[in-house]
Amino acid sequence: MAGSTFGRYFRVTTWGESHGVSIGCIIDGCPAGLPLGEEDIQPMLDRRKPGQSQFTTQRPESDTVRILSGVFEGKTTGAPIAMEIANLSQRSADYSQIAEVFRPGHADFTFQQKYGIRDYRGGGRSSGRETAARVAAGAVAVKLLAHFGIRVFAYSERIAGVSVNPEHFSREERDRNKLYMPDKAAAIKAAEAIAAARAEKDSVGGIIGCLIDGLSAGLGEPVFDKFDAKLAQAVLSIGAVKGFEIGEGFHAADLRGSEDNDGFFCENGAVRKTSDHSGGTLGGMSDGGQVYFRAAVKPTPSIAKEQQTVTTDGRNVTISVHGRHDPVIVPRAVVVVEAMAALTTADLLLAGATSRLSALDTVYGK
Repeated sequence: MAGSTFGRYFRVTTWGESHGVSIGCIIDGCPAGLPLGEEDIQPMLDRRKPGQSQFTTQRPESDTVRILSGVFEGKTTGAPIAMEIANLSQRSADYSQIAEVFRPGHADFTFQQKYGIRDYRGGGRSSGRETAARVAAGAVAVKLLAHFGIRVFAYSERIAGVSVNPEHFSREERDRNKLYMPDKAAAIKAAEAIAAARAEKDSVGGIIGCLIDGLSAGLGEPVFDKFDAKLAQAVLSIGAVKGFEIGEGFHAADLRGSEDNDGFFCENGAVRKTSDHSGGTLGGMSDGGQVYFRAAVKPTPSIAKEQQTVTTDGRNVTISVHGRHDPVIVPRAVVVVEAMAALTTADLLLAGATSRLSALDTVYGK
């Protein structure tokens, strides 16, 4: 199966299936000397793990990570970092009803058509559980970025049509509610909307916002490896994400150039912007301002409401999907978006180290 590796310089490969023995990742390209332990990784995994609230699947996984290689005496060695997360609560019998049925909104049909075989137990490689491995890798990238003063902050911006009020935005509030909304009043209203959908055997979607602070200008490459293009690839590779926009995004199509352009001014010898319609990128590179992008997350496709589908042998049937499923994916996907943004930033940060001779001169003592 191709396509399980992301990045060129900070390369991450994920492996494992939803109902296999374990899942994990291998990171190749992480610089030696970075202080790293399982205690640096576990907090991000805990934000993603199931069973935390009424808004998540009740599959009771601890998502405890083990570092298998690449770290010695508390620091990275430059060797590949291998990490494993055991699957402890597989209930494959929950999926026996759909062994010969294509679930609407899932990858069952396309996976069967491409490979001629599929692991129907939770979706195999197409399961959202694969994202735990991404988060583990992302935690390493977050630690690397922190060394350079770079911070990634993702949050639930909208759930079930309920949006965060910018005037009430609080980074501290995000971690005080299980919906990861930085607005307490919005979180309460969103929780009510989720409950209403669940009562009707349905699910809801939403939008995840993400901020990246501390970047210098020039991160990214000007042609195919643009910062915003790589962010889009990373975020759209998350199974539930159906849309990506940065800065003004699609709204820019309705603006005039005089409205969309960000002016420049100089302050204490530094170039600043008068606004941030660009979302922190210009020409595919960071412009020194805060990066801001959004990801649209679809409603959970596994719902108990009856839906029309077909069997693998072509019979028209109806299906209602039962088992342990999230009524909304957005809260647990927040940390996944954060992880993918960190992986993208770390990869391009290492790529940029070769952009000037002066940087290499510094490394080699010229």
